Amino acid sequence: MQRRQSSKTPKQPLQIHHKNQTDLSAWRKGGRIDPEKSVQNHQSPTNQKSDSKQASLEQALSYFEKVQDHVSLKKNNVLQKHLTTVESIALQRGLPPEGFGVLLNVALSGKLADTVNTRLLKSLVPASVIPETSVVSSVSWLCVSKCSGNIQLLFLRWLITVFDFIDHKEQLHALYGFFFSFLQDEKMCPYVCHLLYLLTRKESVKPFRIRRLLDLQAKMGMQSHLQALLSLYKLFCPELVTITLPGKMKTYFKNSEGPWKAAINTVRRRNQENSPVFQPLFLGAAQPQSRKRKWNTQLIIPASSTNKNNLEEDREKNRVDLYSTNESFPVEQLQTFSQLLQNIHHLEFPSQMGSVLTNPLLLHYMNCTKDESIYLRLYYWMGQNLQEECTWCVADNNQYEEEFKDFLETVYKTECFLQEGFSSCEEFLYKSLPLWDGFCCRSQILRLVSWIPLSSFSEMKSHLYDPLAQLFFTSSLYFKCSVLESLKELLQNWLNWHVIHLDSESDSQVHSLNTTLSGLVNVVAELIHFVGWISTVALRLENNPTFLLYFILDFYETVCDMYLRYNLPLLIMPPAGVFYPALLSMDSVSLNQLCYIMYRYRTNLVAAKENELSKTKILQFKFSSQTYQEYNQYIIAMVGCLWTSSAFQKDIHPQGLRMDDELLKKTTVQEFKTSFNIVYHPAMMGYAVLFLQQAWPDDTTFNFSLIKGKKWNWYLEYLYAQGLKGLKVFIESSINRVSQASHSKAGNVQV
Repeated sequence: MQRRQSSKTPKQPLQIHHKNQTDLSAWRKGGRIDPEKSVQNHQSPTNQKSDSKQASLEQALSYFEKVQDHVSLKKNNVLQKHLTTVESIALQRGLPPEGFGVLLNVALSGKLADTVNTRLLKSLVPASVIPETSVVSSVSWLCVSKCSGNIQLLFLRWLITVFDFIDHKEQLHALYGFFFSFLQDEKMCPYVCHLLYLLTRKESVKPFRIRRLLDLQAKMGMQSHLQALLSLYKLFCPELVTITLPGKMKTYFKNSEGPWKAAINTVRRRNQENSPVFQPLFLGAAQPQSRKRKWNTQLIIPASSTNKNNLEEDREKNRVDLYSTNESFPVEQLQTFSQLLQNIHHLEFPSQMGSVLTNPLLLHYMNCTKDESIYLRLYYWMGQNLQEECTWCVADNNQYEEEFKDFLETVYKTECFLQEGFSSCEEFLYKSLPLWDGFCCRSQILRLVSWIPLSSFSEMKSHLYDPLAQLFFTSSLYFKCSVLESLKELLQNWLNWHVIHLDSESDSQVHSLNTTLSGLVNVVAELIHFVGWISTVALRLENNPTFLLYFILDFYETVCDMYLRYNLPLLIMPPAGVFYPALLSMDSVSLNQLCYIMYRYRTNLVAAKENELSKTKILQFKFSSQTYQEYNQYIIAMVGCLWTSSAFQKDIHPQGLRMDDELLKKTTVQEFKTSFNIVYHPAMMGYAVLFLQQAWPDDTTFNFSLIKGKKWNWYLEYLYAQGLKGLKVFIESSINRVSQASHSKAGNVQV
């Protein structure tokens, strides 16, 4: 479709240059244009309504393009008619790319009243892409001050909202200095900073711009939008920005999306429902896109900044100048890992930072370069989306729960790929957990919890532990198990982080490492104490279920091996409220698990004691005597129960099993002393019955007293053969079986 030229600036006829560009007929049909079929299927009965809408829109655009003098809305039926047409079609299906140049020019030229200009700007809802040339042309109107300040402000807000819908960005980057000059306007300054934040590259950072921002900060005070731009400048050029800026990421910019965001989402949903072949053209031609929300429109790398005719020329040029430092490699052409290695110094991340989340090659690049500016841009984009789209923090977002789940799942997979948590996710969790019902997006939220970066205990207690504990105690058994699993993964991620960073430290960094290690030990210790507390309470609330006990002991399988496996000088024994329910459990799995945990505690404590005595390590943290004392108390209780049948007499733990014989006799339990050894223990009695059936198949009395002497050893071998490896390593490591006589008497045990 070709349109007559505006009187303002000579233009070429509107043509289709890019392979993803559309014309009005393609837009009307709700699909991509096919050059070979664009002249077919025009008068189908099913398209009569679309033909009528297209004709009305063409008439409206033609009218606005021809407007020359100032026109009043009052008593002008023609203007009212065309304005209503543009508004209704924009809200129903969005506007085609060709319409933006016309409507932006007339809205910013001052030919119409501000009321009309406002309505036109609010109706600029894209159906696919927004041509960069239309935006650049409209920006030129700001130079001549034809439109009011309110219209300029509204235009900037629109530009920020639809930034990712603009097909190319090179000419916009060239206007960086022009936008920067608008910082002097106090009303426009926050939105100009936001736009500059999106446009900033390393070459954009200049000393005179830094001085200007510092002058504005001295004049206006510590404004968040100025801090945002200065923070980005400091990441690109730390030698130029010497002032101290807040290190904690926060919400820098006000919400500038106005009426457009909801309209864009509505249009995209309606277009997808009405046309199965509809695909958002601004996402490129490689992959189909079916998701509706803002974050999902940005998860695929946008199309190239070159048109189709020049694309092959650029590829040839890239082959020649592959290692030129002045050339950047188009991200959308990155297809293989070898390309990444060859062009790793020439890559420039796309403006749509969300597209990084689903591209493994770009994630590899992030891991290799550790460019803080990339992380800052990603954190900002992610923080904004998490804050604005959270289904339980924002009203009327419940209908998007499934899409929000998909987004959280994508973020979690990215964290797993990078093996580190995002600070923007941490901030989102801290803000949203107090409002969370524990049900919406449960799996995704708890997975994100497992990647929270290391923080001070005071922050984690008030923002994570306290709200999580309230939900934990008032929720179902399955929720409790899910929380424990998440906290176990959180601990493992912290410990893995410690191992990686410990290996990367040099000998010259001993002092800083010692400080870091001390902080890590304190934070990890508080996490373990928190899990011990909630586990003790949960076991009482739920009446010691085996299912819950499994997840608790699974957590302590990580805790018991921190010293040897993760090189962290910390060991914390489980509280008595966890140890004794496991020791007296009715299930052999829990008892076997506890035996293995105590075996690993012993191995780690022995290694720590040997290192302490050898004094070969300067950075050795000494374990407290309380840790050894508590371990010995637990060992005495376990051996007394499982082996020597003396737990009621020798258990010395304050919360242990020690009881007077007179009290035990009142229970009327015969042979109470042997009630919890490996034969009579409730968790082991089933194995004892099966052993008796095999050893004495003709005896139906199930006389457990027969299991003694050599039969005791046979019974042990039988238990080991049943897969009770934890019991095996515990007995072999913690019980000194002096002689065969001692086996028969089950005595002479040394711990």
